[in-house]
Amino acid sequence: MLKIENLTKAFGAVNAVDNVTIEVDRPMMIGVIGASGAGKSTLLRMLNRLETATSGTITVEGQEITGLKSADKRRWQRDCAMIFQQFNLVPRMDVVSNVLHGTLNQRSTLATMFNLYPTADIHRAIDILDRLGIAAHAAKRAEALSGGQQQRVAIARAVMQDPKIVLADEPIASLDPMNAQIVMDDLRRIHDEDGRMVIANLHTLDTARRYCDRVIGMRQGRVVFDGSPEQLTTGVARDIYGADASFSEAATSTSIDALEQKIPQRA
Repeated sequence: MLKIENLTKAFGAVNAVDNVTIEVDRPMMIGVIGASGAGKSTLLRMLNRLETATSGTITVEGQEITGLKSADKRRWQRDCAMIFQQFNLVPRMDVVSNVLHGTLNQRSTLATMFNLYPTADIHRAIDILDRLGIAAHAAKRAEALSGGQQQRVAIARAVMQDPKIVLADEPIASLDPMNAQIVMDDLRRIHDEDGRMVIANLHTLDTARRYCDRVIGMRQGRVVFDGSPEQLTTGVARDIYGADASFSEAATSTSIDALEQKIPQRA
């Protein structure tokens, strides 16, 4: 379904992504982990064509997408939805209109200018919000919602595109543990119920193990681990992050149980 071959992205003399090869034969939920600067975000941005590869190829269902231009590139970006850490919503616009922005690549310039949407699309947007448990906020401005709610609106916008692949670039990095769990639950449901491939950049090992079918570890632009969650041992994690024996998973945990264990209980 997805084949990445010898993919490289150079910024000057530095290879942010360095000769990466990955093959995925079916829709899966994949976590990409690694330290900041490992190349995770650049990899996702090349998949979505927000960045252009320096060399190598990306092929999806037989279509080579690294060379797409103009209308073909926009069609691919409709099929490959992107969810960002900072949500990328229009703050003063209502929630349902933000979700409807997922159809922009399918609409005429005139309809976009006058904010005109078919009734069927409006109903579908509200149905998606309802599925994510936030339909009650449809008429509110996006800026009035909490961070977790805004990220779920961003997920709804991605689903509105009806994509083949959903990319999530550190979707829970700015969220508290409770909202992080809700957002990851939603991403997993999108995979399980819709059969979509989901690729998420993640910072925490417990999240990758709990939600992902496959985990890819990156270090200095290269893939240094590609395996199942069960194979992601603490020793492997040390290698991925370039850490010594003092490395502690608990320090980066997003689980509510782990958080409670780190907070001293009052008598």
